Amino acid sequence: MQPRPLAIETMPPILAFALRPLPVPLLSLALSALTRSVAKRHPSLFRRLGPYADARFVLDPTDLPFVICLCPNANRPHVTMHRSAPQGDARIAGPLAALLGMVHGAFDGDALFFSRDLVIEGNTEAVLALRNAIDDAELDIGAELQALSGPFAGLLGRAISLAQARTGLCLKRPEYGEFY
Repeated sequence: MQPRPLAIETMPPILAFALRPLPVPLLSLALSALTRSVAKRHPSLFRRLGPYADARFVLDPTDLPFVICLCPNANRPHVTMHRSAPQGDARIAGPLAALLGMVHGAFDGDALFFSRDLVIEGNTEAVLALRNAIDDAELDIGAELQALSGPFAGLLGRAISLAQARTGLCLKRPEYGEFY
């Protein structure tokens, strides 16, 4: 599938402001549970990281009031949320839409980097290993969330589709032939 030309949405400032009061520890627990589920469903993703499996990746959605630190350790992957960027081996910064679109294959990571929609700092080899592992796994965060939701999977799937349509964020992997 050929990704279409970039059209990166940004989180409306009022929505980003509304997210400020969310409790960071609770978000960390939820994202860690999601990450562990991904690890169980896609074990090759973590093996593919090779020597960077213990790296700390700082994911900085520049239009949100928090930063994500991903520690993909295959034995116990976890995520911590922060109000400001912690130290890490590599930092990937850009609008949430760019980060999600890259994960879902809607946007090309190289194009995002060269258009300066994404900024990469630190160990670029680790970032390339992460990107290649994610590309290879063909992750779909929407499907991963549905897998965790048990009997509410159908309802959550419809909510994800509606949220994607309303926000412009790529919340699930595009279907074949569908361009985001």
